[in-house]
Amino acid sequence: MYFDYNFQSVPLLIFFINGLIFSILLLKKGIEDESGANIWLSIFIFFCSLYLCPWMCGHARWYFVEPYRQILFYVPTMQVFLLGPVIYFYTQNLLNPAFRLGWAGFLHLLPALAYMVYSLVVVVTDKWVLDEPYFYADGRDKDLDDWYQRLGWIWMTTYALLSILHYNRYRKRIFQSLSFADSVTFAWIKRYLIAFLLMQALLGVFLFLYPEWGNFSNKWWYYFFFSVLSFYIALQGYIHAHQITFSFGFSENKPENIFDDESAEENISASQSLEKTTLNFEEWKPQLLTLLETEHLYENPRLALSDLAERLDTNSTTISRVVNHCFDMNFNDLVNHYRVEAVKQMLSKGQHHKHTLLGIAYDAGFNSKTTFNRAFKKNTGLSPKEYVEKMVS
Repeated sequence: MYFDYNFQSVPLLIFFINGLIFSILLLKKGIEDESGANIWLSIFIFFCSLYLCPWMCGHARWYFVEPYRQILFYVPTMQVFLLGPVIYFYTQNLLNPAFRLGWAGFLHLLPALAYMVYSLVVVVTDKWVLDEPYFYADGRDKDLDDWYQRLGWIWMTTYALLSILHYNRYRKRIFQSLSFADSVTFAWIKRYLIAFLLMQALLGVFLFLYPEWGNFSNKWWYYFFFSVLSFYIALQGYIHAHQITFSFGFSENKPENIFDDESAEENISASQSLEKTTLNFEEWKPQLLTLLETEHLYENPRLALSDLAERLDTNSTTISRVVNHCFDMNFNDLVNHYRVEAVKQMLSKGQHHKHTLLGIAYDAGFNSKTTFNRAFKKNTGLSPKEYVEKMVS
């Protein structure tokens, strides 16, 4: 097969091959683990690899050699209307293993489907219906048309922002619902979303600000950076693939998912409005304090808002409102406050002479050193070691 190996085609070829390898590995892992998220990432990385083809093959001089020129012309490798929705589906599936696309989800794919139909019309018309090319009379690859690239940029940027908003919404809700929220924030998700948004920022510069965007050689730099960022996303996704098999079991007996209902937040708002004038905070606060101060429920490292609601025979919305109103903090901060107080009490009794600080933290309900250190400093202004040195004799 003809391929001109040079300083511009070879780097893109390396990233192209790596992308295909990661795509296959992620697909295999997704099938084995029954992980929809890994499958979505596999699809995303595959289309990222195809996205490079016009520039990789163009610099390998395919546009000057038949039949390779025809392949680049008539095979729509740059699916710019697919990349955004797929990364959005991937993010949703990561944060909700029960996520399914559904018929409504296919609406996100309509622009990509329309472009595929357009590409099919181009092939049929130019290759089989007419004696000479009509769509390709200008000899320019339709994937590189300015209108397609600009609309694709808008589409991908929109889904990058939607994915970030979805992740931020998730973070907000877990800190309202879980005492172990720090362990399921999955900061690497935010990193790959920033990488995808950076792709769009760079593309925006080349599309709208770079004065020589029309020059084929100058465009190479964007596709090189795109290759690096897509490789980073593939690597991050593959490294952390084992983390996406978690279950949002807010209660061991009653598994619950914070994204199981599209209208969940609307229902909560309606419930809050209904209870606003009837909820007696002074009645609920002592009951909540009993569970935390007397029964020491904070020692459960997997304690969730729904656990308290179940013990008090009410709903999570009520308990969340009581926590926010009576303690002026979210559920995660409240439970960690009691855990820190428990640690301080154990330190005052000299437990640090018999056990490690981390062991004491685990006894108080913390489930990681990072969460313990962060919560302790937030509540006392000191790290655990500084506290022992300054406050404990």
